Amino acid sequence: MDIVILAVVIAVVVLGVLGGLIVGSRRKKPLPPPPPAAPDITAPPAEPHVGEEAETPREEPRRTIEEVDLPAGAGPVVIEEPPVAEAPRIEIPEPTAGRLVRLRARLSRSQNALGQGLLTLLSREHLDEDTWEEIEDTLLTADVGVQPTQELVDRLRERVKVLGTRTPDELRGLLREELITLVGPTMDRTVHTENESGGPGVVMVVGVNGTGKTTTTGKLARVLVADGNTVVLGAADTFRAAAADQLQTWGERVGAHTVRGPEAGDPASVAFDAVKEGKEMAADAVLIDTAGRLHTKTGLMDELGKVKRVVEKQAPLDEVLLVLDATTGQNGLVQARVFAEVVDITGIVLTKLDGTAKGGIVIAVQRELGVPVKLIGLGEGADDLAPFEPEAFVDALIGE
Repeated sequence: MDIVILAVVIAVVVLGVLGGLIVGSRRKKPLPPPPPAAPDITAPPAEPHVGEEAETPREEPRRTIEEVDLPAGAGPVVIEEPPVAEAPRIEIPEPTAGRLVRLRARLSRSQNALGQGLLTLLSREHLDEDTWEEIEDTLLTADVGVQPTQELVDRLRERVKVLGTRTPDELRGLLREELITLVGPTMDRTVHTENESGGPGVVMVVGVNGTGKTTTTGKLARVLVADGNTVVLGAADTFRAAAADQLQTWGERVGAHTVRGPEAGDPASVAFDAVKEGKEMAADAVLIDTAGRLHTKTGLMDELGKVKRVVEKQAPLDEVLLVLDATTGQNGLVQARVFAEVVDITGIVLTKLDGTAKGGIVIAVQRELGVPVKLIGLGEGADDLAPFEPEAFVDALIGE
């Protein structure tokens, strides 16, 4: 039995050895053949060329930087600085004395409407009731007003009756005297820029839309500068686009400082700051430009009263100038009445008095408010704002 077991074991061992040899022989694979050597690549034959390209390239001599000649006078590169913006040129306004006399030609159309029309009627040989009615119509058409017209006609009737025979020179002299009396030669027409505290005079400019307040404020600055004053401008018109820019441009032309605030900001705050800076700079005058407002808008008029009250916390107001368009006639008187109730008007500025305007509005507005016309605008030029002079104004109306 032992012999059988031994034989079986030997047989199993023999079979295992033979199986391992067979498997090992199967796993052996032949090595891959070595890669072929890289073939020699020869350049293709050169293409034929024509002309200079057919020549064989030649090496050219090269120069070093030491051998290169630089242009004569070459120096270091200079970097130019950007030009500095020049400050605007300060203009010197023409003197205000006699300015109205120099601008009298601007009243030529008003002469035809009032002065020349009256002289023609008074020169008639017989002054009957129809003629006097024509004289009244001429005065009313020129916006003199009902009450002033009646007063002037009554005085003219009396003096013509006493005078009897009338020469052209006598009539002109008579009419001149009566018109000057009606205009009011004794009224104080000075634009006050001094106050008892010794600080700057504070002037507020008010009016309805479209009367030219901002332009008038800029021209008034020129008037004051021409008379030797230093001026600070307050751009309190924060509602109209570019109003502050416009006023600042006017100021820069005559060397006046402009105080401004954000667009649509509080106008009372701008006015307050303008007066404050005017005091700090020891300026002679502070001009405050306010926003245009319709006299029928109660809220806007109340706001104007607020601006006035805020300014007076910093310094007293010396002038409140109402700007009126002379071409609006009797409607301007309605505007004047409402503004006077809100801000206590101290003076009138009549603009657009040249051309189609009628000179009688000067008399009517003074009677309506009881305050004098202090300045009149006679054109679009920078120096076309003139201090009002009754004698020169009447002389311009009736002509030579």
